[in-house]
Formats: sequence, C-alpha cells, structure tokens
Amino acid sequence: MMFTIPKTMKGIQLIGHGGPEMLQYSNDIPVPKPEVNEVLIRVSAAGVNNTDINTRIAWYSKSGSCNSDASWSGSALVFPRIQGADVCGTIVDVGANVSKERLGERVLIEPCLSEANGQQLDSPWYYGSECDGGFAEYTVVAAKHVYAVNSSLSDTELASFPCSYSTAENMLTRASVVARNRVLISGASGGVGSAAIQLAKARGAYVIAITSPIKNQQLLELGADQVIPRDADLLEVLGENSIDVVIDLVAGKQWTQLLHVLKPHGRYAVSGAIGAALVELDVRTLYLKDLSFFGCTVLSPEVFKNVVNCIEQGKIKPIVAQVFPLEEINTAQDLFLKKKHVGNIVLNVSEQ
Repeated sequence: MMFTIPKTMKGIQLIGHGGPEMLQYSNDIPVPKPEVNEVLIRVSAAGVNNTDINTRIAWYSKSGSCNSDASWSGSALVFPRIQGADVCGTIVDVGANVSKERLGERVLIEPCLSEANGQQLDSPWYYGSECDGGFAEYTVVAAKHVYAVNSSLSDTELASFPCSYSTAENMLTRASVVARNRVLISGASGGVGSAAIQLAKARGAYVIAITSPIKNQQLLELGADQVIPRDADLLEVLGENSIDVVIDLVAGKQWTQLLHVLKPHGRYAVSGAIGAALVELDVRTLYLKDLSFFGCTVLSPEVFKNVVNCIEQGKIKPIVAQVFPLEEINTAQDLFLKKKHVGNIVLNVSEQ
C-alpha cells in the first residue's frame, strides 16, 4: 500500500507561552519523516483538552519562570511546538524496524510516551508537549505507542478517547476500582469525568457524579447511579465514611470533604486541579483513616490497551460535544474553557 505524502502541511504552531494569540496557523510546515521505530500518521481528527491549554499558559510551571519548567514533564518547552494529544488517523509511512504491513491502519495514539526519536526515554514525555502532536495534518510517533482500532465509530468520535479515557482508566487502575465499590467522581461532566463514569460502570462500580444540575440527566444517561450538585455539602448528602474511591479532577475548596466521605482504607486518585491547585490537608485524617493517595499522570502499561479493548467491545461510547475545523482552534478552546459542555470537543484536521 502506497500513499502520496506532500512536503508541507497545514497545522497550528504554539510560538510561545500566553494567550490564544500564541497559536499560529500555517499551511507550509514541513511534513516530518519517520525515523527508526517510528510511523508517520495522517491525522484525521484531534481532540481539545486541558493539557494543551495548561501547557500554552504555562500553568505547569511551579517556579513562575515559563522558560524553565512549563512543560508537562517539568522541563522547558521548545518552540514552535505543535500541540494536540488526542489523535485518530491513518499510518501512511513507516521508519526502519517497523513492518510495512502497518500501512493503512486506522490508529489511536497513546499520549504518554516512553519512547521517542528512536530511543527509550529516561522519563516519560507527553505527546504534544515534549514533542510535536496532532494539531497538524501529519505527525510522527514511536510505533509502540500507536494502536490499531477496529470500530465502526467515525474518526472524529475516536479522537475523543485517547487522553481523557486513558487518564480515567489509569486513575481507576491505580485506585483498584472493583465491582460494588462506591466511586465518587468530581468534575464528572468533563472529558475525563464522563470517561470515568463509563469506565467505572464497566467495572461494576456504583458511581456518584458531582456536576452542575443542568447536566444531571446527561450524566445519568451515561450510567451514573447518582448525581449531586458541585456546591453540595458532601458530608450532608453522602455521610461520613461512605465512599470507597474518590476520582478527583477538581481539588479546590471542596477537597477536605472528599477525604471525610472516604471510608477507612479508602483510595483517593487525582489527575486534575481545575478548582484550585492548593488545598489544606489535616494529616491526621490521612493516617488515622489509613487512606491511600494516588497522583496519576504516567499511564500504567496496560491502561491504553484496556481503553482500546473497551472501544472495540462497545463498553464505552464517545461523547462529542462539538466539532470545529482546525483553523478555529481558538473558538474551540474558548468553548472548552467555559465548561458548559459534556464530553469532548474535537477538531477536524484533514479529510480522509
């Protein structure tokens, strides 16, 4: 199988930290070439997520210096950078050591990378942060992180899965969620939260979702057993020592209540802090209740494959709130930040 590959492509380049004006559309970016162990993918669709926005605004920088530690891994970001961590596309070329039989595969990209530029990494990279991602017509990535997917879903629907669903599955895996666990999910209407609802239900858990009341019905239809408002007093609604696992994407002012509703030996998993990153911890609650805390970033080896299996088996469904053309990325990210949607916002990158 042969594909005609142009020399240049259209894409969005991040040219520096800051606002939307730092995202520059171009139609003459050189098409990358796959090196050893890599594949070239023609990108069909790419999802919008918090990581791309946080990287752009240097939210990850703890030092206050955008130049030193503002990437996902805590290193300096190299500009220009093509972002985009949620990608569905087709393999159109392969580098050395990769079978040509992979040409033509429709694929999803695992966003947490242990290999890049033909080498094993000392510490993980995030696709679209430490290396170029999918907000362009073509992208290269190590073949080991590219998974063929057999599904009747559209490319746009498939692009809603990688980042949010692998993040959610990783949290559930780290927290050892099993059947009949009572699982409380904060930020449940977002991409990761709505994914966590479906994936927790697939494990047989009882799911309680925290969201704004206007989104209650949508989350119940996703499988949530109970929905409570985000400004509720959790102790009053749920009672102390009533929850086995907390899946937290918000942190913020409600954080101490999350620990109080956890049962002794409960598990708390976190992979987001959209409410506020700084919280107050009474260490006595942690050790007297024998709680386990899990910070979840790097994917466990089995996680992404589990997500692909769930897609192929129809155990989870895509939730695409809205679709925009690539050049309207600023409008898409602005809508994303308003948090009035349920699920994911996706960009159409190229015609297939």
